[in-house]
Amino acid sequence: MRFKKHTILTIAVLQATLAYGQVKTISLDQARQIALERNLAVSQAQNNVEAAQASVLAATGSYLPTLSASMTWDRSQTDSKNLYIDQISNTIKPIGLSTATRLQTGATLDYTLFNGFGREGNRKRASARSVASEQTAARTRQDIVFLVESEYLDVLRNGQLVKVSEENLKRDNRQLERITESNRVGALSLADVYRQQSQVAADELNLITAQNNYDKAKADLVSLMGLDVSEDYTIADPAISTEIAQSELDSSMSQYRNFRELSERAVAHRPDYQAATESFNAADADVTSARSGYFPSIGARAGYGLNGEAFSSLKNTKVFNLGLWLQWNIFDGFGTNQKLEAAQIEKRNAELSLQQSQRNINVEIKKALLDLDAARKLYEVSQKGVVSATQDYKIAEERYNLGAGTLLDLLTASANLVNAQANKVNASYGFVTSKRNVEYALGERTY
Repeated sequence: MRFKKHTILTIAVLQATLAYGQVKTISLDQARQIALERNLAVSQAQNNVEAAQASVLAATGSYLPTLSASMTWDRSQTDSKNLYIDQISNTIKPIGLSTATRLQTGATLDYTLFNGFGREGNRKRASARSVASEQTAARTRQDIVFLVESEYLDVLRNGQLVKVSEENLKRDNRQLERITESNRVGALSLADVYRQQSQVAADELNLITAQNNYDKAKADLVSLMGLDVSEDYTIADPAISTEIAQSELDSSMSQYRNFRELSERAVAHRPDYQAATESFNAADADVTSARSGYFPSIGARAGYGLNGEAFSSLKNTKVFNLGLWLQWNIFDGFGTNQKLEAAQIEKRNAELSLQQSQRNINVEIKKALLDLDAARKLYEVSQKGVVSATQDYKIAEERYNLGAGTLLDLLTASANLVNAQANKVNASYGFVTSKRNVEYALGERTY
């Protein structure tokens, strides 16, 4: 049902994205909404929820009486050679061919009063599995949103790397023009021209690789959202910046210092842990249901019927019956014992799965916090690296233009600048992704 809340928004997003065949921009929020509507895993999870709800309805129906109606009609023909005395003519005659018609109709009401708590166990099991399927669907939505966010940020990261490669190519092309002109007037050797041409060719190769990585990352994102990969889309969100304030870096760790508190929050909110809890409850209900085989079943039945030789005479004979029934399977070849043992083992396994789920949550939170701390440090280092590499390149360029430096020094400084800029891009998006990974590990965001 909650998916219907996004339908209008999603239709608007798709119209804005695909209308008139134009290339439109998809923001991060729009990407999330489109994926929640069109991703197949989300749809499958919702189908499982509806199937589980149908099981709850069927289990609830076991508390209600069952009503059945029937009608039978049969016609029999008998050819007998036996004799009988005709009272009118006082003669003996053969019976010969005779025909009989019978029509019966009726209704039966049956109600189970007690079946060893079997239906109670079935009802509890169905309810637990229904809640578990809902929680699984909720975690699936969180999974898809996290994947979309990660893929979206990866597209933006690759896009920034393309810009770094483009700027580097432009810078080296300008340098090639200056070197070529200086060689023309005899100020620089032809070897410097060849070295710079080789560097420009390497820059072009890097740009092609960066552009290809960007296009593939965008294709992965589009496929994950459930859109047509043959269409062209622009992935951009001005709300996401590569410049991260120092205050955000400092607060990123201060709000996640208490590990025990984070673990308790995750256990209280993670849908997959709630699903594991409900699976344990369902396994416990299975034990109750399996144990019901040791108890008798008691019920009541009422019936009403009509019978006659034709419809016109159907009301001539009326039958009404009312009674109780008891059924007790005294020995079934240890079948009930086997079911009970299997149910108890499943319960123990479900309990172990619940414990393992909590351990997994703690590990995921710990790793997410470690990644966040590392991402924060990497970004701080990458900032210093860009500042240092930029100044080093300027100095190397000035020295080379004045004839005090070599081309090799300039090329080395240029390569260091490109690496520093790429490291900063990777670090900035790595930090944003790490923050979202912590939120995903806590499982507090709902969709």
